[in-house]
Amino acid sequence: MANDASTVFDLVILGGGSGGYAAALRGAQLGLDVALIEKNKLGGTCLHNGCIPAKALLHAGEIADQAREAGQFGVKATFEGIDMAAVHKYKDDVIAGLYKGLQGLIASRKVTHIQGEGRLSSPTSVDVNGQRIQGRHVLLATGSVPKSLPGLEIDGDRIISSDHGLFLDRVPKSAIVLGGGVIGVEFASAWKSFGTDVTIVEGLKHLVPVEDENSSKLLERAFRKRGINFSLGAFFEKAEYTADGVKVTLANGKEFEAEILLVAIGRGPVSQGLGYEEQGVAMDRGFVLVDEYMQTNVPTISAVGDLVPTLQLAHVGYSEGILVAERLAGLKPVPIDYDGVPRVTYCHPEVASVGITEAKAKEIYGADKVVALKYNLAGNGKSKILKTGGEIKLVQVKDGAVVGVHMVGDRMGEQVGEAQLIYNWEALPAEVAQLVHAHPTQSEALGEAHMALAGKPLHAHD
Repeated sequence: MANDASTVFDLVILGGGSGGYAAALRGAQLGLDVALIEKNKLGGTCLHNGCIPAKALLHAGEIADQAREAGQFGVKATFEGIDMAAVHKYKDDVIAGLYKGLQGLIASRKVTHIQGEGRLSSPTSVDVNGQRIQGRHVLLATGSVPKSLPGLEIDGDRIISSDHGLFLDRVPKSAIVLGGGVIGVEFASAWKSFGTDVTIVEGLKHLVPVEDENSSKLLERAFRKRGINFSLGAFFEKAEYTADGVKVTLANGKEFEAEILLVAIGRGPVSQGLGYEEQGVAMDRGFVLVDEYMQTNVPTISAVGDLVPTLQLAHVGYSEGILVAERLAGLKPVPIDYDGVPRVTYCHPEVASVGITEAKAKEIYGADKVVALKYNLAGNGKSKILKTGGEIKLVQVKDGAVVGVHMVGDRMGEQVGEAQLIYNWEALPAEVAQLVHAHPTQSEALGEAHMALAGKPLHAHD
């Protein structure tokens, strides 16, 4: 292995996705000499196979729904169908623009970008393209890939992963979505908007099961209204080909048939065969274990993003990467409060939240110390204009701070910024109630929910 001993980087990063490139950009900004190694394209899953393309498909679906429903608003329009080639061009143009911008950022910060498949070769080096890249510190950021189940083979044809679903060249007539979490409900929502007959299979008792139960029930009600079918509370048993599709059998004997099966049961870490265990890095079920500062048990190695057992969200990866860069540059970054991270599911309607659920709050503080309030979007003028329903639910420690904000409705993802400030600054309902929100906006609903919780409701019943 050739080794250019004349160059020792301050930071060598293995993986150019959200966590890796955020660490590279912030590290270079702070004066660190950074090498960034990525086998595919900079931007990783989020930019090329996840967040960005998925949301582009969802927006295309939203436009399709608006065309169908234009008559409600006095607009004469007709929906003639989906041109998937044109949808993909729109999606790919969005990705290409962001990718070009990211490449420019990496170059402008003078980060050494190395394209190739790297492997950890020591606590302070990564081997790539026949060279050994030395660093005072190594950051592992190799991300994740879609998971499957034992005996369920993803063939990319009838049984597909989210990677395949983002580039499907047709609108399937029917689809079974295995998994009712974020990825599953987003695909189900987009495909339904495109005209697919969709059934979601979720083994747990609710869709988006990590959300507050009230949010799950609201989403289920909205999906029923949209004609999205779902089966809850029975786990997958097997899948088999039919003459022209796939049949799925559940543990309770129920069977479903469709043209394709999307396996959306989550994502697993990319860590096998990369030298992590050989260098003594502590791991669990493929995840790299870290402390609150993202440092592994090997002092010269850190890890971030989907590779570690924290929330699998791009903005979490960004924050973790920035934290590592600032720590290595001698700053004193504050560990991430993962409850304070905003979470958004971009289906129709959207589900957005920050903080803890009512059930978790009762577990922590005791049932008699928790107050919950629901504010229906029916009382919000802008939501009426948009013809969206839903609720904002606040969870408060009695006579104390708001510890959970849970929202369901179109565009609620755009309201979660204020919600995260409310949670992270430990705001009291009365403090938020005195803030003036613009009218008519959906953010007004968040303000009015706090007014109601503070005992002075306006457009809500006492």
